[in-house]
Amino acid sequence: MSEYQYYEFQAIDRPLDQAAQEALRSISSRARITATSFINHYEWGDLKGDPRKFMECWFDLHLYLANWNTRRLMIKVPKRFVNQAEIDPFLREIDWVKVWTSGDNLIVDICRDEVEVCDDWHDGSGQLAALSSLRADVLSGDFRLFYLLWLAAVQDEFVPEDEFEPLPGIAPLTGALDGFAEFFGIDPDLVEAASELGGDDSATSKHALRKAIAAIPEREKADLLLRVVDGDSHVAFELRNRVRKKNPASAVRRTAGMLRLRAREIAEARERAEAERREAERRRQAAEAEKARRARLKILKQRDASSVWREIEQEIERRNPTGYDNAMSLLFDLQALAVEEGNQDNFQRRLGSIRGRHEKKHKFIERLSELGSGGDQRSI
Repeated sequence: MSEYQYYEFQAIDRPLDQAAQEALRSISSRARITATSFINHYEWGDLKGDPRKFMECWFDLHLYLANWNTRRLMIKVPKRFVNQAEIDPFLREIDWVKVWTSGDNLIVDICRDEVEVCDDWHDGSGQLAALSSLRADVLSGDFRLFYLLWLAAVQDEFVPEDEFEPLPGIAPLTGALDGFAEFFGIDPDLVEAASELGGDDSATSKHALRKAIAAIPEREKADLLLRVVDGDSHVAFELRNRVRKKNPASAVRRTAGMLRLRAREIAEARERAEAERREAERRRQAAEAEKARRARLKILKQRDASSVWREIEQEIERRNPTGYDNAMSLLFDLQALAVEEGNQDNFQRRLGSIRGRHEKKHKFIERLSELGSGGDQRSI
């Protein structure tokens, strides 16, 4: 197909009511619409609506993918959870990320063109589900998503060598963070370098949460429990956010230059390991080929020489590539055997006789040049 576009939206905090679903249906007659999602793809045309407006009115997450390698992810969160001033330092070097407020919400719009992706084409289905936990991370004060965006600016060399990373690493690297980096074409070696530090996940420590809850005044605890009973899904995020702010991560920071250097070291180590793997595989194949060759020569020694040369003649007379391949294989083995036994003159004499009898079979005569001057010249 000449083009492909995939759109998916998810409603998390507030399911779509009937009026919202009807409004969306009036925009697209062929989309798959449920109380929590809107999914459509196009092989011609485009979405008859503005994804920004979709997010402002109805949805909390949006993923877009096009086969010309444009990738987009939008995340909407209640702005009481995220202070825009906290995330601006991560994004100041990036012109393909927009942040704005809409009512009580903050919307982050990440849209990157010409993303370098692997050769395996993905139609977009299932990718938003794999990334959806990133929104919960942001709500709980985990800003490693924004660190990855800063890392993309490091990759594009928009960040000076001496600028310090905005967080002390991103370990432990989750599947969603890794998927986000891959979706937007962020250098995996830089991601690996960044994930070598971190690990201070105080917001998910049960001990830290227990201490934080114990310190909450009784009246506030009662209010939180009532909100849980009423179905407020944000209470857990508030508690985790509170713990994270009371237990800030280590102040150790690396510079962009240090991360770039470490990424190069990781790439070089990977390339060395791959070269060693290829060499080990080459040696294994060579050993197997030599073992097979020795077995063939052993059988050849036990055969009557005249019958072997007759078989070669029969294969040549087949006048097709398979026959020529079989004849050449036997000739290679006879040549190797002649070298071992010091009988090259007899081999060359009989080979010359074959060359003379079949001189009009030009394809086969060309193949005879592969024999060289002696020994087994076949590549392994």
